[in-house]
Amino acid sequence: MATFLYQVGRMAFRRRWLVTLVWVAVLGAVGLAAAKAPSAPDDGFAMPGLESQKAFDLMDERFPGSGAEGASARLVFVAPDGEKVTATENKAAIEKLVDEAADGSQVVRAVDPFQAKAVSEDGSTAYSTVTFEVKAADLTDGSKEHLEQAVDQARDTGLTVEVGGNALATQPAAGGSAEVIGLLVAAVVLLVTFGSLAAAGLPLLTAIIGVGISMAGIIALGSTFGLSLTTGTLASMLGLACGIDYALFVVSRYREERGKGHAPQEAAALAVGTAGSAVVFAGLTVVIALAGLSVVGIPMLTKMGLSAAGAVVVAVLICLTLVPALLGFWPKAVLARRTRKAARGGRFGSPGRDHGGTVDNHGSRWARLVVRRPLPVLLLGVVGLGALALPATGLQLGMPGDEAKPTSTTERRAYDALAEGFGPGFNGPLTVVVDTKDSDDPEAAVSTISQEIAATDGIVSVSPAQFNQARDAAIITATPSTAPTDAATIDLVKTIRSDRPAVEERVGATYEITGSTAANIDFAQKFQSALVPYLITVVGLAIVLLLLVFRSILVPLKAALGYLLSVLAALGAVVMVFQHGWGAGLLGIEQTGPIMSMMPIFLVGIVFGLAMDYEVFLVSRIREAHVHGERPGQAIVSGFRSSSRVVVAAALIMMAVFSGFIGSAESMIKVIGFGLAVAVLFDAFVVRMAIVPAVLALLGDRAWRLPRWLDRLLPDIDVEGEALMRKHATDEVPAGQPQAEPAYRG
Repeated sequence: MATFLYQVGRMAFRRRWLVTLVWVAVLGAVGLAAAKAPSAPDDGFAMPGLESQKAFDLMDERFPGSGAEGASARLVFVAPDGEKVTATENKAAIEKLVDEAADGSQVVRAVDPFQAKAVSEDGSTAYSTVTFEVKAADLTDGSKEHLEQAVDQARDTGLTVEVGGNALATQPAAGGSAEVIGLLVAAVVLLVTFGSLAAAGLPLLTAIIGVGISMAGIIALGSTFGLSLTTGTLASMLGLACGIDYALFVVSRYREERGKGHAPQEAAALAVGTAGSAVVFAGLTVVIALAGLSVVGIPMLTKMGLSAAGAVVVAVLICLTLVPALLGFWPKAVLARRTRKAARGGRFGSPGRDHGGTVDNHGSRWARLVVRRPLPVLLLGVVGLGALALPATGLQLGMPGDEAKPTSTTERRAYDALAEGFGPGFNGPLTVVVDTKDSDDPEAAVSTISQEIAATDGIVSVSPAQFNQARDAAIITATPSTAPTDAATIDLVKTIRSDRPAVEERVGATYEITGSTAANIDFAQKFQSALVPYLITVVGLAIVLLLLVFRSILVPLKAALGYLLSVLAALGAVVMVFQHGWGAGLLGIEQTGPIMSMMPIFLVGIVFGLAMDYEVFLVSRIREAHVHGERPGQAIVSGFRSSSRVVVAAALIMMAVFSGFIGSAESMIKVIGFGLAVAVLFDAFVVRMAIVPAVLALLGDRAWRLPRWLDRLLPDIDVEGEALMRKHATDEVPAGQPQAEPAYRG
């Protein structure tokens, strides 16, 4: 692989104009397609095979044209203190608003709260549901403005009017200004690392181009494959972080090869052949982990995983082609100032010789400290991460709704007003879909089912049954006494379902539970059951991949266990902040509760790729030094001297980019950004920088042993580019001198 990538890097450098124009053309073509593409659809949470999804499908089949798929807006009215919504002036203002809302061009119906008895017992609160004939993404600006103007007129009368539902809900967005700050931090880290504006700007430029292509592609294909705005957010998050990091590794290796005396074209080719090989491996692990999300069986999760995987593939391709092409335009600009001065003074090192390779830096000093005291460092790292992982044992999964939004949004205020006026369970009613097709007496069967559910502890009210036109199905709405995300509500749904078989046998009809609350419970349970198998799969994959790379048994086991420790610690930190509220105010989190159901699986998959990224770049240099004859402790110091600075910079950049998404108002994006940022912090700085060298120091030569029979079975994928470096060492032997034997066999 290294030899092939060497040729790719050489070609890209030599034909830089062609390569650059091709990428510019791709960006322009995809951008044009995105500009002409229809709007992205709403986020869908279809869950094939789950009870709530089956019930929803049955309801859609037996109640056609009910408008269940259309957008809706729930108008919540709260009377001024000391007044009631039924007062003459307030009632007139509410009825006027409902009438004006019903006149909207895309409105199916607007329910009068006084006719529907949608008024709280104390008369302080009322609500009206406005149903549209199209989905929220298809609402015209005119329809939204018409409703907003009607709401504003009602507010002018002194009523408090808030709007829930998805019709006027703000669309999910990335981190905004916080994301820009993350990019600025990344730029500063690159500038400090390289000491050159060009070297700092090149990874940012190529990463932004890659994200532009990926996002434009997602928008262009959005209506065809149902790719949502949230899908694009995850892809931009990973595409930007991976794009910067991968380019960072190649540019850093190019500078190193130039420092050894290689010509610009040769240095670029060698950088792509060596660092580029590790980039391909790291990108492959991320892609596999993201594509593996499809096994969970959630269509939305599959789309998010595959879209993000596509963004990572684009980042890898740009790193292997566009980065060396741009280096061809400015071969000296990315070099450090002292290197450029050495080049002008004719003091470049000769090929194959690493000048300054034994000069101490922060990385080598830290490694030497760890090698001298490996056991205390190991114990401190393991105990610290283990303590942080403990809260993960109490992880509660769910799907945050309007209750998780900031109080600055009207959706959150509408949620709070309904909870105060009608009870906490009003925002999460249970929809019971009864199939009476095989029943001899549908009315009696539905009546019995209603009575049984109403008698269940935790149910405060049950609505009259609504039959379809064929009288073979009915819908019942049951309101719990507890909030949608409350643990008691989860137990209530389980109780109703466990009591169901006996009731169904008695009445001769079947029924299923759906609605947003039941769907979220099913969603969380499915993710909970899939998390451990997915984690085992990813850890097993890590061991196999690292076994191929390092040709060792203990090194892959150490890497996989360290990754597992960092992931669990990150989950523990997420639970502490988002579930228990420790430091939540500092992140702008106003409501704590269950963690978004898909977040742990995202964390497991994405951090897997990043952890293997750091492991390869760091440990491959240690292995290279060891097989060239250095003692185990000395090899660790040499490896850290060569690669720790770049790995630290890459981790800081990842953290900066991910942290930028914490500023999002969308709770799903906020928790993913925080989880990934702390996971990178733990994995890069605690596991890779402390635990890994400590374990290697304790193992000594045993770390690199591999049974001969297994050595013969494993293919040599040469991620480190050893065959390429051996070839160059042979080619550079002056004529008339004997060729040296290769230092080791990869």
